[in-house]
Amino acid sequence: MIEQKQLLEKAVNTALNIANDLGVSQAEVALGKSAGISVNTRLGEVENIEFNHDGAMGISVYVDHRKGSASTADLSEEAIAASVKAAVDIAKYTSQDPYAGLLDKALLETDPLDLDLYHPSNKNTDELLALAKQCEDIALNTDKRIVNSDGAGMNSHTSLQVYGNSNGFLESYASSRHSLSCVLIAQENDEMQRDYSYSSARDINDLYSAQWVAEQAVSRTVDRLGARKIATQESPVVFCPEMASGLFGHLVSAISGASLYKKSSFLLDSIDTQVFPDWMSITEDPHIVKGIASSPFDNEGGRTVKRNIIDNGFLQTYLLTGYAARKMGLQSTGHAGGIHNWFVKNNGLDLAGILKEMGTGLFVTELMGQGVNMVTGDYSRGAAGFWVENGVISYPVHEITIAGNLKEMFMDISAIGSDIDPRSSLKTGSILIKKMKIAGE
Repeated sequence: MIEQKQLLEKAVNTALNIANDLGVSQAEVALGKSAGISVNTRLGEVENIEFNHDGAMGISVYVDHRKGSASTADLSEEAIAASVKAAVDIAKYTSQDPYAGLLDKALLETDPLDLDLYHPSNKNTDELLALAKQCEDIALNTDKRIVNSDGAGMNSHTSLQVYGNSNGFLESYASSRHSLSCVLIAQENDEMQRDYSYSSARDINDLYSAQWVAEQAVSRTVDRLGARKIATQESPVVFCPEMASGLFGHLVSAISGASLYKKSSFLLDSIDTQVFPDWMSITEDPHIVKGIASSPFDNEGGRTVKRNIIDNGFLQTYLLTGYAARKMGLQSTGHAGGIHNWFVKNNGLDLAGILKEMGTGLFVTELMGQGVNMVTGDYSRGAAGFWVENGVISYPVHEITIAGNLKEMFMDISAIGSDIDPRSSLKTGSILIKKMKIAGE
């Protein structure tokens, strides 16, 4: 890895030097290399084995506020030179944009942390296949209602990211990602249901066991059997952690620079305004060791820092790239490339406590469709889950739609559970919302 790191950094430096020789004062180069293996089994047989080894260099130049970009997978000096020249030529024909350019030098990360993100697996193909087979075999033999499988899979990948620009920045970091998953089909009488479970981690040794993944997949799948429709009504709704993280994903979109400067967000001009209950807080920490969404710097070389996103219900920051920040007259927040490890404050209740707090209502475990209007905040999505009576799950439900408005939904959050899903970059427990519209039969 050290040798490859040196080679890729040399290639990036070569591109920057060529750009400088062509008279380009602002240039940036991003180079990524990834390698890995994905294996899948189905019903005890090998379904596929896929190796990948990808990588390309992306080059952007800024000439008189005109941007030109080109890329190459060939890292020979001749190919790099041709790509830089192509980017310069393209810039001549693009429109001027006064906000185009590199991140301010003062915002660049000058001393990147080692966040222990690189843990390549030493398992060979046969060992990875054995894990997938073991997981599927356990699942198929746990409950007689599991009648089929869509397969189990193991993925193990590593990557090396290098970024440099003509403001003197040239840094890199390596990372890894491993996962184990299993998808099952259950049947009872004439009804069939499908569900899954998975584990994901930077270090393959941190994955949940094949037994855990299998048992979770079995439990989730058979629990869906006997699903009913429910009447159209208004009721409290609990989102399970996986669905809750998606709910906060809409917050991410709403406070991201591109949505804001395009005036396509329901949270325009909302800094220092209350958008959640006053007990609610969200913090971001990019520097968690082995963190799923940790990063020593963002995609522009920008400094990543721990910050409050929501404090006592009030929005503290937008999520801005250098371009968005200039367009809005603000400062980049180090979010080129996305968010970094969000932590949502909870009330200390486990799932049973959250359901008891709700009393009677809907527990959502699956969402379908894309019915979210980011301009107005209107929210309408297909859903499935469980009907809860007196704090106890009574029966599974399906073929329903839940609706509301994200502004109101955020303010109507009355509890957040401690049942945090550690696999997500956005760490939250179950969310209880006081009231939503449910369309059923």
